[in-house]
Amino acid sequence: MSRGGWSTFSGGKASLGETPGKVLAAPLAEGKTVRERTEEIEEMTLSPFAVLSSKSKGRLREEKPCPVRTCFQRDRDRIIHSKAFRRLKDKTQVFLAPEADHFRTRLTHTLEVSQIARTIARGLRLNEDLTEAIALGHDLGHTPFGHAGEEVLDRVHPGGFRHNEQSLRVVDVLERGGLNLTWEVRDGILNHPWRCRPSTLEGRCVQVSDRIAYVNHDIDDAIRAGIIKNEDLPEEALEILGRTHAERINTLVTDVIENSFLKEEVGFTEDCLRALNLLRNFLFERVYIGSIAKREEDKAKGIVEALYSHYCSHPEEILMESNKGDEPSRRACDYVAGMTDRYAITQYKKVFVPRSWIFEEP
Repeated sequence: MSRGGWSTFSGGKASLGETPGKVLAAPLAEGKTVRERTEEIEEMTLSPFAVLSSKSKGRLREEKPCPVRTCFQRDRDRIIHSKAFRRLKDKTQVFLAPEADHFRTRLTHTLEVSQIARTIARGLRLNEDLTEAIALGHDLGHTPFGHAGEEVLDRVHPGGFRHNEQSLRVVDVLERGGLNLTWEVRDGILNHPWRCRPSTLEGRCVQVSDRIAYVNHDIDDAIRAGIIKNEDLPEEALEILGRTHAERINTLVTDVIENSFLKEEVGFTEDCLRALNLLRNFLFERVYIGSIAKREEDKAKGIVEALYSHYCSHPEEILMESNKGDEPSRRACDYVAGMTDRYAITQYKKVFVPRSWIFEEP
């Protein structure tokens, strides 16, 4: 039987003590694809300030629409299945070569940003799929060894280096010759740093979520590493945001949603932004500069600079096909920036450390 255009049917066999219930399923309108039905639901339910999948500005190269997935869902899937995304699991977030298992990597940071951003987008009735795609792609251009590697390439590479620009280059050129993502996802990836201005509210969701995520998880990691204690955190910030990791994230996410609902802007209230900045400044003073989290940073910088210089002089050793027509310095920058921490160390040893000679005992 049907009700309000939706069909109902009984669920399958109950498991784990659950009671069989009714499952609702929306029938496809005659002659319409799953994607078209999804786009119709977006038009009926999303905020007037959301980006509708059906209204995307398109791709660099025109493609036939997928019958099942919207354009932003396809972008998300392409990013998840990319090699650059998989490499994030072995790229530093803050702690270089951590000995414990539970410190964040660039991949876990990306997943936390994605989760927070989707929650905010859902609360604001924005396009969750677009938000997720931007979040998953925003750090694809990060170097090995975190911001230490970025600082080196920015100094030695002609024209400098910005990880957000490199992230766009990864999805436009380096990953399988370009993933051909939509304009909105590319804009969000390029403009995710705080100093930039994304063109969509979904991009702004990722921007604020990035800050929520890294400030809170860097505090969590620093406490786990014994660099700071929870009681060291600024009291004024704790009174506003909460005294636990979960409380602070919940406060900030709720603040953004309540402060931004049905507005053409996404952001924090003044009180929460001030408290968040207090925590961020605390991290710079106690964790990011001069702590054990940075004790190996000079060595990491030396590895990145040495590899970049070597591959500028020996471009024939660069194992990349997608940028073969570029200048040696550009190719070297792409190659080194795409390395994981472990691969950079391995290549450094291969290039600069003499191989051991093994002699047989008589």
